[in-house]
Amino acid sequence: MRKIAMIAAPWLLASGALLAPYAVAAPEPVVGTLMTKELANIPGKEVLMINVDYPPGAAEPVHHHDAHAFVYVLEGSIVMGVKGGKEVTLTPGQTFYEGPHDVHTVGRNSSDTKPAKFIVLLIKDKGVPFYKLQ
Repeated sequence: MRKIAMIAAPWLLASGALLAPYAVAAPEPVVGTLMTKELANIPGKEVLMINVDYPPGAAEPVHHHDAHAFVYVLEGSIVMGVKGGKEVTLTPGQTFYEGPHDVHTVGRNSSDTKPAKFIVLLIKDKGVPFYKLQ
């Protein structure tokens, strides 16, 4: 029996290491563009309005926007946070602000069973991507 364990142990360890990359990752948010509008009285700036759907268990990596971002929760419950700030849990009708120099360290659905939806209004430089990974 001991011989079998000695032979099987390395195989089990190796197979676990090989399967680790196939572990199920958290679902990714689904982002849609609702509107883009150039701000005529502020040269070089535009407004981008997006809708974000967080499937149950969804989470975002650390990122920043280089924009003023105004979040409004429509459905479910989300957890948001920026570097140096406290995490907050938001429910429908609540808001969150993220400045152009903030690093968005926490963005996730607080539920593993229910979806969450929110709208983000971004005031940003025209033609510049609104999402950058850290």
